[in-house]
Amino acid sequence: MNMPVGASVPDYRAMPLEELDVSDPRMFQHDYWHELFARLRDECPVHYQPDSPAGPFWSVTRYEDIVAIERDTETFSSEPSIAIIDPEPDMILKMFIAMDPPEHDDQRRAVHHVVAPRNLQEFETLIRERTVEVLDSLPEDEPFDWVKLVSRDLTTKMLATLFDYPWEERNSLTEWSDMFTSDVRITAGEGSTREVIIEHMTVCLQRFTELWHERKGDGKETFDLIRMLQADPNTENMVDDPLTYMGNIMLLIVGGNDTTRNSMSGGVVFLNEFPDEMAKVRQNPHLIPSMVSEIIRYQTPLPHMRRTTTKDVELNGQKISKGEKVVLWFLSGNYDDAVIERPNDFWIDRPSVRNHLSFGAGIHRCMGNRLAEMQLRILWEEVLQRFETIEVVGEPKRTCNLFIRGFTELPVKVTRFQP
Repeated sequence: MNMPVGASVPDYRAMPLEELDVSDPRMFQHDYWHELFARLRDECPVHYQPDSPAGPFWSVTRYEDIVAIERDTETFSSEPSIAIIDPEPDMILKMFIAMDPPEHDDQRRAVHHVVAPRNLQEFETLIRERTVEVLDSLPEDEPFDWVKLVSRDLTTKMLATLFDYPWEERNSLTEWSDMFTSDVRITAGEGSTREVIIEHMTVCLQRFTELWHERKGDGKETFDLIRMLQADPNTENMVDDPLTYMGNIMLLIVGGNDTTRNSMSGGVVFLNEFPDEMAKVRQNPHLIPSMVSEIIRYQTPLPHMRRTTTKDVELNGQKISKGEKVVLWFLSGNYDDAVIERPNDFWIDRPSVRNHLSFGAGIHRCMGNRLAEMQLRILWEEVLQRFETIEVVGEPKRTCNLFIRGFTELPVKVTRFQP
């Protein structure tokens, strides 16, 4: 844990429940969140915080409660936002993850084919070629930033492929992804102001609108996300509704980027922290798919999703009024020892390893989960074939963000197997 000079970790076990601050992203930046959520699961699994930069909200921290809420879309709505913060009145973007049936189903269906089994098979060769190219270009026996040279690079290239985005402009996609999730209210004031976010969103919308019109009716059978929206009767005119078009582009950019990128970095950290698991997967490479699921659970790249009650409801003895925010802490559910055996251990061959909440549950379960798992599987297949060691050589720098749990820097050093 790398704390700034003069800072201290809150004593979550000693302070009164009503003083617990579940809205402080510094607990993720400095990695001291475990005690907070452990106490809430034990003593107050449905916890009310009346005041925060994100406004008042309820926190739900147990696995089973989270799953039950995810499945009750009539009582717990995804509208108007799936983040703990409310959108600004003039920035209410419409995206299918923040919709309820039937609108959610119609818009999700339009783009779901991008991750159909046939497309995934075609992606595999491309992903492997790029992964090999990136890994073979890494310096040996000298420190480098894994986030920059591996995680960010590989996921940016995949995003560009999914959108058939101009290759020379592809870094804009990752920059926009970071910008869209950096509101000052969820970054302890370190993120972007409303004005800066609007400026970037405007540029992004203009570029994607140009691409829409360039591709409309061009007759090409390329299976990118823009053409998929154009081909579906429910979304064929989405460009005429800029808030909906921008909302779904934002969703697909962030969803196609953050889970994979931060799990690519997290896996390196965890296998350094648990060297016995690294030895295990080196001896049994068939464990890589299982290890990938465990990396995604252990990292939980999106710590929370938010729902809004459509009526008065009682949950675990707490009465929640209509219209209140209910925050589902996936990160806490993934460490709930009532469901997850030895949750604090990174255990790559654990039983029921896919039984985690990092992809959500119910109708909003992550559309691209199989693609994310494939990218991570291929990365580790190629890493284990060529690197004898992959060592973290400095303190990882983590995001100060309540919605994205990730890494901004990860200094590592690798050595290759000798021929």
